[in-house]
Amino acid sequence: MQLNRNQFMLVGALLFLLGLQFRFVDTFVLNEPSTRFLARRSAQAEPATSPWRLPMSMAANGQIPVQRARIRPPRWISYALLSVGVVLMLHSIAMKKPGG
Repeated sequence: MQLNRNQFMLVGALLFLLGLQFRFVDTFVLNEPSTRFLARRSAQAEPATSPWRLPMSMAANGQIPVQRARIRPPRWISYALLSVGVVLMLHSIAMKKPGG
């Protein structure tokens, strides 16, 4: 399957927007199911709990929340995604129109 002009533009725009997202966000905090999934996949024990930050409703139910994983992407990845996205968008402009 060959990619046409519109598909190159779409992939470039998505990579550009993803690069902007990585540029503006410093840290991603995962929810509890994602944290547990990563802990199982990385062959570690269950993530440490933090009982000193229990909300009253959760403490009354006896539930202890899992400390959520934080992902801090490297700074260079935002610049890489931005540049690849712009190059793909410029390449799509230089291509022939579909059907033409």
